[in-house]
Order: sequence, then structure tokens, then C-alpha cells
Amino acid sequence: MRDKWDDFIDDHKLRPESLMMGYGYRPELSEGSMKPPVFQTSTFAFPTAEAGKHYFALAYGLEELEEGEESGLLYSRLNNPNLEILEDRLALWDSAEAALVFNSGMGAITNTFLSHVRPGEVILHSGPLYGGTDHLVQKTLPEFGIRTVEFGPGELRETIEARLAAEAPDAPLRMVYLETPANPTNDLIDIEMCMAIARGHATGERDPMVVVDNTFLGPLWQRPLDHGADIILYSLTKFVGGHSDLIAGAAVGSKELLQPMRATRTFTGSQASPWTGWLLMRSLETLSLRMDRQKASAELIAPFLVEHPKVKSVRYLGLLAPDDPQHKIYKRQCRGPGSMISFEIDGGEAEAFRFLNALRLVHLAVSLGGTESLAEHPATTTHAGVSIEHREQLGITPRLVRLSVGVEHYADLLYDLDQALQAV
Repeated sequence: MRDKWDDFIDDHKLRPESLMMGYGYRPELSEGSMKPPVFQTSTFAFPTAEAGKHYFALAYGLEELEEGEESGLLYSRLNNPNLEILEDRLALWDSAEAALVFNSGMGAITNTFLSHVRPGEVILHSGPLYGGTDHLVQKTLPEFGIRTVEFGPGELRETIEARLAAEAPDAPLRMVYLETPANPTNDLIDIEMCMAIARGHATGERDPMVVVDNTFLGPLWQRPLDHGADIILYSLTKFVGGHSDLIAGAAVGSKELLQPMRATRTFTGSQASPWTGWLLMRSLETLSLRMDRQKASAELIAPFLVEHPKVKSVRYLGLLAPDDPQHKIYKRQCRGPGSMISFEIDGGEAEAFRFLNALRLVHLAVSLGGTESLAEHPATTTHAGVSIEHREQLGITPRLVRLSVGVEHYADLLYDLDQALQAV
């Protein structure tokens, strides 16, 4: 029988879609159960006192694993079979060495900053960011002595470098953090340009790293590690979870870079629960099917919105014109346009609200990437904490609507959008 840890059959390498069904799990170790059971336990029994001593020595870095040895189970704040299997499978999608799962996307983001950035160092970040991340970098991190500098979509490297020198002339750059596509505007950030900025500030000691929030497109439609990024972050709540029934986040990258994050996760208690891990493994089995269906529908809905007289503008990656500067970035670093559409109603907040209130199939709610289609008004919900002036600079206008396309029949979605637009 083929080893369930194997990702090959003979010389044929299996793809992630196939490996999601069994990778990292052996049914014979769990009474033959086809699916991993939920290991709903806080603690694990040691076979011997000596084994317990060794496991904790490994956990605290006092000893190292022998070749071929696996770390033992101690306590579910440190490790749990559901999360270990899940992390093995998550890493496959991005061809990464390792993955870590957290109790939320913000948990993964916060852990990344706290594990890798120290007071006095600088985070250079793109804008716009998700509202929670924006508050973290603009308000919270500076209270800990961490400096932040923002740049926008389309800015040239020379402009960004000049701003960095002007706003943080005496501080070392530690991290370039980007969200691409940006939430909620769908603007792309050039990962390779960010890598060039990071390399230009390398000194051989605490060199800058590039971290990418890949929630909008990943892991199917964009693979930042292929373009040099060091760490990928996900809100697993979104497409990976995909059913609007859980909260979780993840970091994906090399074992070396994730190791300090694993320690931070242990001591801050930000690990996801076994039940959440089980639900995410369920979702990974259909991830490709769902994201393919959502993209296919979005590719039909976006042109409809472009032609609608009540819509002022549409931002969808599949509609980028060849002369748009972002088109080159899209062709270079994206594998598909995804299913997120941002569009502006012809009018202002009142007209946008009339449209949203008239929707009958599409749900009026925050979040994205679920099986159901969701629409929201970023300026007054997810990005309400961003100042009005800053929102306007970033293109988060009162007339902007963000649409996450679900798996409903596209013709029904088109009908609902059209009837709701009539209310404008």
C-alpha cells in the first residue's frame, strides 16, 4: 500500500488537489477512519517519563530532532494532530517548506510583526490594507517603537525609496509588507519590485524580508514565493475555509523563518483549535472546485457591471487593459483574476446604500471568499477606522462597493445585481 505521506505514485508527482484527500494522515493509526478524527483534547499522554522530558526539551530548543524523528505530542497549545496534518497540506499549495495555522488572519499578521520586527526598525507597507491591518500598522505598532512607512499602488521604486529615506532616515528597514491585490480596491503591488527594495537595504544582519498577504488570490491564482517573497499570509477564514463558518489564519514559508513565529504562537496562545483544523481540512478538499467556479462567474459578472449605466467604474483583474501599468504586473505574477470585484456606483453613499439594501440573493455582509456571494460598503464597515482623507487618497470612496462572488448560478447573480442597480 502506498505510504500516505508520499506525494508520488511511482515517478508521477501528485498535485495538491489530489493530495488534499489523504496527505499527512494514515487511516490505520485511527481505527481505519477515512477522515482524521477531531483530536478534541487539551493534553497528550506520554509513553514514558523519559519521552515527556525529551518532547519538552525539543519544544524549548534544548535538544534537536534526530534525522527521521518526529516531535511528540505534548499539549494542544503547542501541537495537535489536526493542525499538524492541516499545516502539511497547506504548505503543498505554495510549494513551501512549512505552514503555521493561527486562530485568525489578524493573529497570523500580528505574530509575523512581533516575531520578526524589533523597536526602532521600519516596516515599509503598501496601501490600502485591510482595515484591521491598517490600524495595527498605523496605530498599534508605533506604540511599541516600530516605525511604519506607506506607499501606494503604481509608485515607482525611486519614489518609495525617497519617502523611506525622508520619513525614516535613521532606522533600518526590516520588512516590506504588501497586500496584493489590495483590499478593497483590487490594486496590484509588484512583488519583484518590493524584493528589489528589500535587497537594496540588506546588510548581512537582520536583512529585510518581504511578506505578502495573499488572501484575495491565493493559493490558486497567485504564488508569491515563486516571485521571491519570504512569507505568505492568509486569512483562512476566506477562500480556504470557504464556508463562512470558521475564523483562522496562516503563515507559509521556510522552516527557518517560521520557527520564531512558532515560538511566539506557543507563548501567546494564538493557535487554532482542533475543530477549526478539522473544518479547514474538509474545505481544502474542494478549494480548487470552489475557486474555479467563483472565478468563472466573476468573469461574466464584471463585464456586465462595466456596461451598466448605474455603475461608474469597475476594478477587476480580468478586465485590466494592456495599456494599464498594472496589466504587466498581473501577467507576471498572477495565474488568474480571482473572484473579487470592486465597483463604484454612479452617485455617493446614499446611492451605494440603496443598491446594497435592494440585493436579495447576494448577502450584505463583510468577509469574502465564501460559497455565498457577499457585498459590502468598505468606507463604512471594514475600513471605517481609516481616516476620511486617507480613504479618499487610497480610492476607498463613499460610492465604492466590494463584491465577493460565490458559487451560485451566475445568471441568478446577474439578475439580482441588475434589479438592485435599478434601485439606484
